[in-house]
Amino acid sequence: MTYFVRVFCLVTLIATLSACSGVNVSEPYLPNDRWDQREKRQSVFGGEGLTFGDSKAERQDQGGTGIGVNGYLWRATLDTISFMPLASADPFGGVVLTDWHTPSTSPNERFKLNVYILGQALRADGIRVAAFRQVRNNVNEWQAIDMDPKAVTDIENAILTRARQLRTESMTQ
Repeated sequence: MTYFVRVFCLVTLIATLSACSGVNVSEPYLPNDRWDQREKRQSVFGGEGLTFGDSKAERQDQGGTGIGVNGYLWRATLDTISFMPLASADPFGGVVLTDWHTPSTSPNERFKLNVYILGQALRADGIRVAAFRQVRNNVNEWQAIDMDPKAVTDIENAILTRARQLRTESMTQ
């Protein structure tokens, strides 16, 4: 009985596929009165693709990559903190959260970063970093310790420097 069911399904599948052989899927269907517009359509989202209210020229000037924040700052952030495990990364909101990272040189100390990209412009005030540090105490518990503000500024400057490098590289290509 199952042999006949399989044969029937196979024959039905072959008949269905052969019926589709005359369909031209490379040409989109447009009614006759709109056939001349077929050449203008390049994608589902139109000629410039999916945008969020800004033009293609503005996205290129700002390092735009279709994300909600400056593309150079975004990539520079990911490059700069790539040694730390990522907990979350939101390219539209501009938030990168790392998980705790313990350096191999100091196993009783760990760090965590929250990086906020604040806009579309590549500016020094376009990024903010919140850094957290914990050390292990005598009873083997993690205890929060204040971070040196200079260390936070150094991380922000490293991200900004990398973003400028990326922008310079993209202009020379």
